[in-house]
Amino acid sequence: MNNLLEIRDLNVAYGGIQAVRGISFDVAEGEVVTLIGANGAGKSSTLRSIVGLVKSAGGNIMFDRKELRGLSTENIVRQGITLVPEGRRVFVNLTVYENLKMGAYMRKDRLDEDLDWVYDLFPRLKERSWQSAGTLSGGEQQMLAIGRALMSRPKLIMMDEPSLGLAPIVVQGVFDIIREINRQGVTILLVEQNANMALKAADHAYVMETGRITMSGTGAELAENEEIRAAYLGKAKKS
Repeated sequence: MNNLLEIRDLNVAYGGIQAVRGISFDVAEGEVVTLIGANGAGKSSTLRSIVGLVKSAGGNIMFDRKELRGLSTENIVRQGITLVPEGRRVFVNLTVYENLKMGAYMRKDRLDEDLDWVYDLFPRLKERSWQSAGTLSGGEQQMLAIGRALMSRPKLIMMDEPSLGLAPIVVQGVFDIIREINRQGVTILLVEQNANMALKAADHAYVMETGRITMSGTGAELAENEEIRAAYLGKAKKS
């Protein structure tokens, strides 16, 4: 399987603070890959640097065999990467339909087929297409944020804490959608504090601690790892 994204020796710093310290990892085409770790581990900084929202201080970001470092965020999106940001950040004064159109702002072709695709994934958005996004529930806004990202027809969709602040039953629905999007051919890079759900969904997983990758493996392998179970899954080590 070909690697769609290859990160090599990536460094990200904010002033004198080193947020990401020389990490390397791969995302193979067609996979779900997750980064797990505590707050401040550097997970979000990694995503933001990949899409050009934060300048990396060194290393390589190769996407589809092209170097992304130095490109603008707009050009990176044109390459086929999109980010669902932490906190959803929908345009609350626009309708659901208008938010979805914003996700395709760089496209010049017709959007009907992709709108139908998003509405098939999220029937509730179709029901509320002319409703103000600010009146949606938290779960519905998360659906909208994901749908908006899909409107650019990405090869890789990155999601930053998609379960944050959502009720458990809603979280399950969000992860069901993540799996369905992946089944339909979209590669996914997921940052998520809900390690249990993330590892169940992931083909491969990486653990980040204080800006470094400290462990990696398949999602199933890390879910059974005693250190991971104790630190992130709330399950004590076996005596």
